[in-house]
Amino acid sequence: MARPTPLSGFPEWRPAGRIVEQHVLDVLRRTFELHGFAGIETRAVEPLDQLLRKGETSKEVYVLRRLQEEAPEEGRADEKQLGLHFDLTVPFARYVLENAGHLSFPFKRYQIQKVWRGERPQDGRFREFVQADIDVVGAGTLPYHYEVELPLVMAEALGALREIGVPPVRILVNNRKVAEGFYRGLGLTDVEGVLRSIDKLDKIGPDAVAELLVSETGATELQARACLALAAINGPDASVVDEVRALAASHGVVSELLDEGLAELGALVSAAAERAPGVVVADLKIARGLDYYTGSVYETVLVGHEQLGSICSGGRYDTLASDGANTYPGVGLSIGVSRLLSRLLGAGLVESSRSVPTAVVVAVNHEGERAASDAIATALRARGIPCEVAPTAAKYGKQIKYADRRGVPFVWFPATPEHTRADGTVVPAQGDQVKDIRSGEQVDADPADWTPPVEDLWPVVRAVERA
Repeated sequence: MARPTPLSGFPEWRPAGRIVEQHVLDVLRRTFELHGFAGIETRAVEPLDQLLRKGETSKEVYVLRRLQEEAPEEGRADEKQLGLHFDLTVPFARYVLENAGHLSFPFKRYQIQKVWRGERPQDGRFREFVQADIDVVGAGTLPYHYEVELPLVMAEALGALREIGVPPVRILVNNRKVAEGFYRGLGLTDVEGVLRSIDKLDKIGPDAVAELLVSETGATELQARACLALAAINGPDASVVDEVRALAASHGVVSELLDEGLAELGALVSAAAERAPGVVVADLKIARGLDYYTGSVYETVLVGHEQLGSICSGGRYDTLASDGANTYPGVGLSIGVSRLLSRLLGAGLVESSRSVPTAVVVAVNHEGERAASDAIATALRARGIPCEVAPTAAKYGKQIKYADRRGVPFVWFPATPEHTRADGTVVPAQGDQVKDIRSGEQVDADPADWTPPVEDLWPVVRAVERA
């Protein structure tokens, strides 16, 4: 078989990287559960018409078909056509509608799953990746204080990863009501189009965005520049509210929706400044491309790695989960776990102390005594010590090298009875011994009570020390 060619955009971590990933997921899960979020999992596929109804383009959705399935006739949509979910929010909205009678509201959930998105692979962007979401959904109404709580929960979760080398995070916040109120006050009607253009600021720059606003949304040059002026406003406290009001006044913008959004944005930034100083910053260019957001929107960057883009984003949505008779407004954020890992591992910021969970390799004296080695391993595992038996009864030196290559810290030597060598030398009996192959220290041991040091029991995920 020819050597396979890797597929770009589909990350596969080596064992040590997978240990780091599992550690990150465990930290996130524990933090979410500390705040009362319940874990769920939804199916990987959704009806295609549902995936495409809220602002996602069809070219980014992977369609699911059997090999023998006939393609739908030209011009006729296949009602049963399925697509792989591109995020976890749309599937969660469907889940809420289907299970509303069995849920207690406000419903707080976390969800950690893979998603698929057919975009161009690049640094930190993948076609298959893991997301970790938290959302709170209410029945009919949802108090605004959740729009303050959720970004701070995410900040706490990411902050808990600082000890393994995750850089500090900064959460950038805006409010869709501010943007929509300002745009409509300027006389612009294609609000979604303006938001999509503003969302491209970091990618293509202000001049190119201004051209898009004029050519694609019907804005005048003056209106386009006003939109860019709004997007340029940012700050760590409620003073940004005064800046927006001054800009609106200079363009004659009067809007109740703008006033409502500014009140919410000011409350969010002020509350966050008290609970997590310096973490949350108002940034009026944050738009979020998906059109189901209706209030606060969030994007999160790693300080010092801003070029990676947002690793965590989300916002408030009021009508995404609605069956016509009942509406379940919500707010949520999603961490791009794979994007975060790509930076941690790619930049060498974090490492695992070993590539396997094994703490002890039990040596085999010779194949006829493999059962004795298996019995030792069984006794150690019964006490929660991860171990494995050497694959062959090679010389001890080779069995030690086998452990060393895998980063395993200890090798266990089973007891040997008194025996006579071929040259007639009598070798006295020896009990079980365990060797720390890093220091060379070797001591007598009993599988019924020996335990490795706590730091060696399981792999340790840690920040890489810089010279």
